[in-house]
Amino acid sequence: MIGENCTEDLDQAGHGEVKDTLLLADVALLPLCGDDASCRCDSEVCTCMEVRQLERSLQSMQLQLQFLLSKADYLQNLLVTGQGDQNSMTPAEEVRRFLYTCQPYFDHVESTARSTESLCIPPPFEIHTRHVQLLDFSQQLCDRLEQLVLTCASYNLICLDEAEPNSCPLNHLFPTWGPCSVSHFYIGQSQLGQLRLTAFRYCEPMPYLSRINTGLYKRMRWNVERLRDETQKLQQQTDEEQDGEKREEYYFLCCEDILNSHENPAGDAKGVSEVDVVRVWSIGQWVQVNPNPDREDIFDWISCEVPEAFYQRILFLGSDEPLGYSATDHLLKLLLCKNIE
Repeated sequence: MIGENCTEDLDQAGHGEVKDTLLLADVALLPLCGDDASCRCDSEVCTCMEVRQLERSLQSMQLQLQFLLSKADYLQNLLVTGQGDQNSMTPAEEVRRFLYTCQPYFDHVESTARSTESLCIPPPFEIHTRHVQLLDFSQQLCDRLEQLVLTCASYNLICLDEAEPNSCPLNHLFPTWGPCSVSHFYIGQSQLGQLRLTAFRYCEPMPYLSRINTGLYKRMRWNVERLRDETQKLQQQTDEEQDGEKREEYYFLCCEDILNSHENPAGDAKGVSEVDVVRVWSIGQWVQVNPNPDREDIFDWISCEVPEAFYQRILFLGSDEPLGYSATDHLLKLLLCKNIE
């Protein structure tokens, strides 16, 4: 039943069964939100100062990027040549620590390049282009880390299987290595108004549900917190203490292979249909079904080893995989300017 919900035919979804679904063109036509006078600085002097600050930030971030890329090359060379120090950390531990080391870089890029103004009201061209340059730096590092993890996995030093988070192909030979599963890694957090968004990148397309074949494969995940203003913070903290956890929403960039049948050319005597497989990308929300989120029975959560949910598509992106920062832009615009609940 979960599989049926997750693998519903794309054509049916596109014809209205999922009412909240939007096409990419719809996002491009979303109305701008906010007051132009309050969101944009009218002074050219102010814009020039911001451009100069961004230029300095670009120079600094580019130097840091080159350092991190060099470190990734060094680690990959150790994996390929096997010339690591026997008394130091294992290659898998080195890679996992390096992933952690890169987190502040991703955070700085996100906080610098993204703002409510840049999503709801377009900034001046000079500022926009520098925001894009910063996000491109982040994308370069993301791609390099993904390549590094996949190389590590090809040597059976890291497990990519999300269903077995504590397993490693070589644990039986080196039991002291501990867990070495790396199915995804952190690529930054940003806060825009009352939204806090944390992004993760899967090293390769992973099944949407780790133990059920739904035909969906996730490539990115976003944890979204809806924050409250100062007068509501105390109540929010009390609610979180009672619930035992923060209230978050989960969104995914997913792909699925859709069968696309079409007739053969008229010259074909057989006159049968050909079937092509088309990979379609979309952004959707995790809607939990097991354990039932509306029930407060703790035994439901204890007895459920792996939560299950169906995939509620909210935006179709077409057949080309979007860049990570571009997918995040689409989601943020939906959350901020379309106010999807």
